[in-house]
Amino acid sequence: MQFGTLAHASRDVAATSKRSQKSAILAVVLADLAPDEVAPAVGMLVGAVRQGRIGVGWAQLRDLDVDAAPNPSLTIGDVDTAIDGLASMSGPGSTAARRGRLRAVWAAATEGEQRFLWQVLGGELRQGALEGVMVDAVAKAAGVPVTRVRRAAMLGGDLGAAATAALVGGVCALDDITLTPLRPVLPMLAGSATDAAEATRLTGTASVEWKLDGARVQVHRAAGEVRIFTRNLNDVTDRLDDVVAVVRAFPGGDLVLDGEVLGVDDAGAPRLFQDTIGDFSAGGTSRRAVGLGAFFFDVLFAGAASVVDEPLVVRRQLLDEIVPERHRIPSQVTDDAAVAGQVLDEAIAAGHEGIIVKAIDSVYDAGRRGGSWRKVKPVHTFDLVVLAAEWGHGRRTGWLSNLHLGARDPVGGFVMVGKTFKGLTDELLRFQTERFQEIEERRDEHTVFVRPEMVVEVAVDGVQRSPRYPGGVALRFARVRRYRPDKRPDEADTIADVQTLGRHE
Repeated sequence: MQFGTLAHASRDVAATSKRSQKSAILAVVLADLAPDEVAPAVGMLVGAVRQGRIGVGWAQLRDLDVDAAPNPSLTIGDVDTAIDGLASMSGPGSTAARRGRLRAVWAAATEGEQRFLWQVLGGELRQGALEGVMVDAVAKAAGVPVTRVRRAAMLGGDLGAAATAALVGGVCALDDITLTPLRPVLPMLAGSATDAAEATRLTGTASVEWKLDGARVQVHRAAGEVRIFTRNLNDVTDRLDDVVAVVRAFPGGDLVLDGEVLGVDDAGAPRLFQDTIGDFSAGGTSRRAVGLGAFFFDVLFAGAASVVDEPLVVRRQLLDEIVPERHRIPSQVTDDAAVAGQVLDEAIAAGHEGIIVKAIDSVYDAGRRGGSWRKVKPVHTFDLVVLAAEWGHGRRTGWLSNLHLGARDPVGGFVMVGKTFKGLTDELLRFQTERFQEIEERRDEHTVFVRPEMVVEVAVDGVQRSPRYPGGVALRFARVRRYRPDKRPDEADTIADVQTLGRHE
C-alpha cells in the first residue's frame, strides 16, 4: 500500500470528532493491507512506530529543509524499512547517518506525506486514532468481537501483532495470544472514589490495600531470567539489580508480578515520589542516594499458567504463597466501610498515599481502568496534561509559570479545565521553562503553547461548573504536586473523571 494512503486516512480521522467515523475510516484502510503491512501501519496511525525509540526528536525534524516530492512513490514498507535503519544506528557518526537517512525519506515524500511523517516521528499525532479507536477499527475490519481484539492486544502487549492476528487468522489467531513471561502487558488501573464508603459500596466485598506513592513495576521471571518493566512497558532491569535479586529468590517457577518500587529510608519509611523516581533513574545500587524497596500486590502468571482470569481472591492466595510478607503490600478483606476507613487511616499514618479497594471477585483486566478497582486518597488529585504555560511576573519573570491544564478527551485531544502556578518550586520552574521550550509548538507575547506530552499531578479542593472552559467545569484551588514522567498523555485523567468529581460535590 502507498504510504500516502495512511497520510490521507490520518487527515480524515483528524477532521471528525465522532469515534464511530474515526474507526470506520481506519477499518477501510486496514482491510486493504497486506499481512506484513499491518503492524507498521497500525503503529504509524496511532503515533507509536513498532520500533519504539529510534533516536529521532523534534529538534532533528525541525532542522530538515527538504523539498517535497511532486508525486507519491513511498510505500508503507519503504517507510518501515527506513525507520528500521534509524532505530539500528548508534555509536560514532550515527547522528550524521541518521540525518542523511531522514533527508532521503523526506525527499521521497509528498507534502502531505512529509506532514504525516512529522506527526508520527515527532510525537505530534493528535487525532484520536489512539489504541482504543484502533482496536474498534481492527475489530470492524476483521469482523471479530472488539473484546477479543482488546484482550489480545493487552495480553500480548502489542496492538500491531493483535491486529495482524485478527486480520489474517480471525478469532482463533487472537485467542492464541496469551500472557507470556518476559513479554510485558499494560497494567490494570483503578477508577476513583471520593471516600472509603463509596469505594466499598461500588465494589462489595473487597481487598483494601495500601496505595504506595512509588513507581509501578511489572516483574517477570522465566527460566531463571528476571526482567522488570515500567507501567509504560520500558525495560528497566539494569537499573534495579537489587529488585532482581529479591525476585530471583522467590519460590516456584515462572511468574509475573505486579507491584511498586518505593524509595525507603533507613527506618523503612517511604520517601517522596521525586526521590523514588530520581533513584530509580540513577541505576544500580551503587549510584543511588537511598534504597529502593519492592512491594507486590498481584500475580498474573504462576508456574505454567496465566491467572489473569482467576478472581482476585485466588491470585491473592498465590501471592501469599510466593512473595514473603515483607515484600507484600498490606491489605485486608472486608465489606465494611468503617474497616476500609481504618485501613485508609493506617496507610496515611505510615506515610502512604491512600488505599485501593479491589472487588475480591475481580479478574485482572490488563490495560483497562476497571470499575472493580477504586482508589481513595484524602486529597483529590488529577493527572492532567500541560497544554501551555504563561511567562511569570515579579520574582518569576523569565520563567514559564502559569500552566494551562487539560483533561483527556477519549475521542481525541485534550479539554482545558483550568490554570495554576501554585505549588511550583524554583526547581520545577527551572525544569519546566527549559523543557517547555524544547516541546514548543507556537507562542504569543504571553504564552508558550506546547505539544501535549507532559503529565502533571495536580491536587484540587474540588471542581465547579464553569462556562469558561469547553468541558463546562473548572478546577478549584489547583496546585501542582509533581510531574509524572512515568505516565503517558493517554494515561491522563479524562474530562469525564473531572466532571464526575463536580457532580459528587
